[in-house]
Amino acid sequence: MKAVVFTAKNTVQFTDLPDPKPGPGEVLVEVKASGICHTDFEVLKDNYGTGAFPVVPGHEYAGIVVEVGSGVANVKTGDRVAVDPNLECGTCRACKRGWAHLCENLGAYGVTTHGGFAERSLVKASAVHSIGEMSFLQAALAEPMGCVLNGLDAVYAPWMEEALIFGAGPMGLLMGLALKAQGVAKVAFVDLAQSRLELASSFGFDPVAAGSDALRAWHRRADLAVEATGVPAVASQLTNYMANGGKGLFFGVCPSDARIDIAPFELFRRQLTLAGSHSLNHNIPRSLEVIASLGSEIDRAVSHRLPLEEISKILESKPPRDSLKVQWQRD
Repeated sequence: MKAVVFTAKNTVQFTDLPDPKPGPGEVLVEVKASGICHTDFEVLKDNYGTGAFPVVPGHEYAGIVVEVGSGVANVKTGDRVAVDPNLECGTCRACKRGWAHLCENLGAYGVTTHGGFAERSLVKASAVHSIGEMSFLQAALAEPMGCVLNGLDAVYAPWMEEALIFGAGPMGLLMGLALKAQGVAKVAFVDLAQSRLELASSFGFDPVAAGSDALRAWHRRADLAVEATGVPAVASQLTNYMANGGKGLFFGVCPSDARIDIAPFELFRRQLTLAGSHSLNHNIPRSLEVIASLGSEIDRAVSHRLPLEEISKILESKPPRDSLKVQWQRD
């Protein structure tokens, strides 16, 4: 089978691999759509946990079950499924609390073991979830939407009326769509790129240019402020836009060595809540429900649909300019 393989740090190959065979409790998925994530580039640079080279990247994927191993009862050949990539130990303190995404020994398909940028992927039967008649494009968004929902679980409150999101990239837009689905009346986006602001506006969000009077009008106003850029300078200003009693979410992936200043007195006096979120926590079924409720509108979060060899070339360099989600798709 054809596959993209990270053979070593900063080394990508588009190559052939043997077709895998499912063992007990496993299923073989013929991949139909698989999306690129920022994490894939971090895996390639060996910046995401312990390197597991060689590894097939890709942890946002969906397809059709083509073979099942012994003892599998929850899924059958021909089922259309999305994959939950996280692999937890089940025994550490976090796992015992139900926080699989915070497992001390966390692994993932596409990170520590072969994932979705191959024609076929071998996964645990417990990792696949039925998508019914949902398109594979949408189903491959279940993992990133799961990350969004995990973030909102940390901060969302039903009294929230206004949200301000810094960064109108693919994950920021999915965050906005999820907030809209949960009934937040006003969602605004801040970005440097006019094209991104125009895109946010086309989804019905309020565009706010960075450094503008419109942004200054959001001073201490947002019930929820979200940092979705991964830029420390943006993260450091988040509390400036949070209303008294408001909440802030660090959702973007800042450099691991970045530091910012936070005034503890301000958190105390204005009763602010700051939270972070990492990955998803076995919430693919809920994610699929949210995606289904959004309908075809969410399809626009995918800007590029490419053959697998082109995905390999992108992983060797960088995503196309102004791209949103980039997916490998095949018939």
